[in-house]
Amino acid sequence: MTDTTPSGDDLRAEVRDWLAQNWKGLPRSSDPWVASPERVAWLEKVLDTGYAVPTYPAEWFGRAYPNHLASVIETEFKAVRAPGARRDKYSIPANTVLRFGSDSLKRGLMRDFLTERATTCLLYSEPGAGSDLAGVHATAVRDGNRWVVNGQKVWTSGAATADYGLLLARTDWDVPKHKGLSFFILPMKQPGIEVRPLVQITGESHFNEVFISDAHVSDDFLVGGAGNGWRVLQTALAYERSIMGDTGRGSRNSSRADSLVELAREHGRLGDPVIRDSLATALALRELNGLNNTRAKESASMGTSSSIMSLGKLAMSAILHTEARVKTTIIGTEALLAGPDNPEADDINFLTLNAYFTSIGGGTDQIQRNIIGERVLGLPKEPEVDRDIPFRDARRN
Repeated sequence: MTDTTPSGDDLRAEVRDWLAQNWKGLPRSSDPWVASPERVAWLEKVLDTGYAVPTYPAEWFGRAYPNHLASVIETEFKAVRAPGARRDKYSIPANTVLRFGSDSLKRGLMRDFLTERATTCLLYSEPGAGSDLAGVHATAVRDGNRWVVNGQKVWTSGAATADYGLLLARTDWDVPKHKGLSFFILPMKQPGIEVRPLVQITGESHFNEVFISDAHVSDDFLVGGAGNGWRVLQTALAYERSIMGDTGRGSRNSSRADSLVELAREHGRLGDPVIRDSLATALALRELNGLNNTRAKESASMGTSSSIMSLGKLAMSAILHTEARVKTTIIGTEALLAGPDNPEADDINFLTLNAYFTSIGGGTDQIQRNIIGERVLGLPKEPEVDRDIPFRDARRN
């Protein structure tokens, strides 16, 4: 901390004053995947103050603050429900580019990523490479100063509107699978990229299939160097799991309060000892996960892609399933109803079905348990018969 670094109280007063002068609210967006012009303009203003990424270096829009001061900014923005603070926690593309990108890539893309002027999707999983991402078959072949990409990706959120895709592709088939991968930022608005929506159990089409045929990406958009894709991916996944562990994905009806205790009180169930025990379990899981995520983010701030983030991601999956179950129990037989005439039951049923989103996206619960067992608890790794042979000789799904 330098002599120019403010105290927590001074920073709190500064942020409160700035928000009082500048925050007037934003119109509600009808499309969660596309930022409105008003939102982009607001995020630009926040970025220029350094509040958006306070832990970043000053040359990359930040203030080089420690986490405890960055949290002061986040708290004040949350108090008035203003977006834009602490994107150094929540922006997967910006964090990944900051860590591994060239200076020219940072200058070209980071501002657009942080202001949502440019949106991204994650082109990782494939029909035959989901849990084992190192087994991807999508290829990128060098052609002068660009790469030609072919392959198929699946379970891709926001692909239909994204400007760029964070792409994991195979660039070398003659080395073991983890060593032959590279990580690109692929422009999505080009010929050769077809997006097909997948209908989920909730009725939404949140995920997509993406078919890539002779799409092009400049060598300038290669992140971390050829053959270093697995390392870059681990950092990007750590940020994704941190986000999912921090927030999860809840109700589609944001106008309703998301309070378990209030729901139990409204239905006259707050005195029920079984309900109270369930409420205590759910609330304790939330509190414990918050503490664990703070621990994981401290590790991340020191430059490590902490495996502890898998604990938070796994815990959020359990939290969402638990809360959906508790809410269903509270409203009782009303949970059998659905549709707009039964908004409370409809919302809770959505939560029950949607809980599987977090159990699958960003690495399944089973994969998180493997990571925790091997990297946190130090248990023996599962045998990998194809780890040290050229990928072209490995068995394929």
